Amino acid sequence: MLTINHLAGATKRSQVFRARRFQVYTDRQIESIERLRKLPREDRFAMQVVASVLPFRVNQYLIDELIDWERVPQDPIFHLIFPQRGMLSDGDFERMAELHRRGADKAEIQALANELRQGFNPHPAGQLALNIPMEDGRRLAGLQHKYRETVLFFPSQGQTCHAYCTFCFRWPQFVGDKELKIASSEAGALHRYLRHHRQVTDLLLTGGDPMVMKAQNMAPYLAPLLAPDFDHVQTVRIGTKSLTFWPYRFVTDADADEMLRLLERLVEGGKHVAIMAHYNHAQELSTDIAREAIRRLRDTGVEIRSQGPLLRHINDDFHAWADLWNAQVGLGIIPYYMFVERDTGARRYFEVPLAEAWEVYRNAIQRVSGLGRTARGPSMSAGPGKVEIQGVTEIQGERVFVLRFLQGRNADWVQRPFFARFDPEATWFDRLRPAFGESRFFFEDEYEAMQERRVRTIDSR
Repeated sequence: MLTINHLAGATKRSQVFRARRFQVYTDRQIESIERLRKLPREDRFAMQVVASVLPFRVNQYLIDELIDWERVPQDPIFHLIFPQRGMLSDGDFERMAELHRRGADKAEIQALANELRQGFNPHPAGQLALNIPMEDGRRLAGLQHKYRETVLFFPSQGQTCHAYCTFCFRWPQFVGDKELKIASSEAGALHRYLRHHRQVTDLLLTGGDPMVMKAQNMAPYLAPLLAPDFDHVQTVRIGTKSLTFWPYRFVTDADADEMLRLLERLVEGGKHVAIMAHYNHAQELSTDIAREAIRRLRDTGVEIRSQGPLLRHINDDFHAWADLWNAQVGLGIIPYYMFVERDTGARRYFEVPLAEAWEVYRNAIQRVSGLGRTARGPSMSAGPGKVEIQGVTEIQGERVFVLRFLQGRNADWVQRPFFARFDPEATWFDRLRPAFGESRFFFEDEYEAMQERRVRTIDSR
């Protein structure tokens, strides 16, 4: 365990890492990013147009240390951060570009951006319609409870990130539209909900990125979980991209030690603490500061698990995934999930057909040891649950996808194999159809009944 003395020692070892000022650029400062000036003007203009619709945020650490500018525009971290023309359809791009060309005012640009965003499926998989729990006839803001054992909480202080991923499925959290945002600052409401739902074993803080929060702001959500009332909450998960976007958070930031002490306190109090780290490419692990942040976190007794989607232009190659998982295992990180890019935002620019995704996963998993084969996938976080593609095979002369639920709205669906007709073009679960002449998947009637009950509940308010 990481005692105060250990922390002092770790800090001493970390003195080679100089504290760095957090300098960020948004869509308003794209033209002031010196590294972009070598790109053609039309490319910079395209970035400005796309950034008017989808969120953009980058910091100097990423610009200076993670992007290989000799490889731009092919560099994967460049695609991870900087908006690309193909992220908008030709029609949407031209509509927004025309406003920029004629110098339209901010209000007109914002109005068109809001219109275009409605076509991007802002909250897929029933996030608003099905996932938000009800209490006394009202929705509990900032909570989601899709699976029996796990509650998600969106602390309002953590609803931004140190930078934004271009493919982010939670992009509605960042565009300024309060109707699209999920967030709460009511720690009391969270704790009351957990007390009343003893079946919940796992709390996941998510965002945005909770690690943008100060330790003193995170403590009121987490420290009370050490009370006997919350003995049933065994695991605290924190979803974060900070190990890529700002590893200084755990090394030289003013409250880095305080944050580590908070996590250690939870571990010593008997909680399993898991940092759910979002990674997309081994390049993210390449800097000394990133590896030091990982080391310091692991010294507290927390585990780091990695997850991320398969993405065109970034990691749609089995070598990239094998390299990522092997590097993570070497650093003590547990590979957890390969996701399919969700059906939201700029997904058409990043999506990969499911058959290709399975081939990438299969070839990558063959190139890692057993310790790296903890990674599950390719997995789709769809409305009914997390659906994993287990393979492509032929049964009784029909080529099929073999599927299973890793999580389901009904736990009885989990681990029941089912089959979909093979479709080489399908990129998401809703494109698949049952195999063997069946008209419906085994869970569909029950899932539709869940949706209807939810609508009736809301309408009766």
